[in-house]
Amino acid sequence: MLAYVIRRVVIGVVLLLAMSLVTFVLFFASPIDPARFACGKSCAGNPVALEAAKKSLGYDKPTIVQWSDFVQGVVVGRDFPADEQLREAAPEIVTHCAAPCLGYSVYNSKTINELIKGALPISASVALMAILLWLTGGVLFGVTAAVFRGTILDRGIVGAALIFYAFPSFFIGTFLLRWVSIKWDIYPFPQYVAIADGGVFEWAKNLFLPALTLALLYMAGYVRMTRAFVLESMSEDYVRTARAKGLPGRTVLFKHGLRAALTPLVTMAGIDIASVLGGAIITESVFNYNGLGKLAVTASQTFDLPTLVGLVILLGSFVIVANIIVDVLYAFIDPRVRVG
Repeated sequence: MLAYVIRRVVIGVVLLLAMSLVTFVLFFASPIDPARFACGKSCAGNPVALEAAKKSLGYDKPTIVQWSDFVQGVVVGRDFPADEQLREAAPEIVTHCAAPCLGYSVYNSKTINELIKGALPISASVALMAILLWLTGGVLFGVTAAVFRGTILDRGIVGAALIFYAFPSFFIGTFLLRWVSIKWDIYPFPQYVAIADGGVFEWAKNLFLPALTLALLYMAGYVRMTRAFVLESMSEDYVRTARAKGLPGRTVLFKHGLRAALTPLVTMAGIDIASVLGGAIITESVFNYNGLGKLAVTASQTFDLPTLVGLVILLGSFVIVANIIVDVLYAFIDPRVRVG
């Protein structure tokens, strides 16, 4: 088991390096000069100022060297500006970015770590609440639909899931915000409150509507997939054998049927959780939550490449780590996976 986990971790580290290199090539090897946007109007028509900005930001170096500096910063930290001579000449302007350093945003005059530190708790809070809602509801309603297959209850659950699956997130979020919160005044207007400021209850209360927006989208898919996987597993020979032995229906369903259906659901959950942790762009924009999604939108509008690179690599890291966790969970759910 330990060898299996180590093998998956090594593969994950290699994927992280490859993903970061591809990201740098796509962002910094493009024909668009990132220094021109970082420098702003002061560099317009001023080649000397533009070259000075390139050297200060490290954009004058080859892409592979920039990537190498980035990886070094992730491991041991990094100082900005990137030009060593400029740092020695003016030590008062030096900004130290501790490991794991994801870069420096000239537009915000902050390290990417500081920007993420402020936005990540908000995105993680919304994601955590949404995950609890969609996993609980998706599995519960999916199992219920499978148990009552062909009945009105089954058709109603599947039909409702298809309806919510068809709605885009901006429609659900706008409806909940405008009608449920503002027009009908059924639920308080959501504003993010940290646990340290308002306690767990206020934190959860203000997260409910944005989390429900995400949960309704994902829950619809989990209902359909859980129903299909449970029905498939319940038709297997070992389940019929368990019934023939006289085991209670609840034991057959949860111990034999649902456990076999967990393997594909774990895959879905791992990828979805990683994606939501990276920031729900539309949902955060609708509810005006300053999470990673909104940070990414702002960075793309201002062409803040270092922030975009840091966010892309962070989201990619979430996905790769989630895959490693899923692989390890597979090994516990189905020991045959360890052989592969």
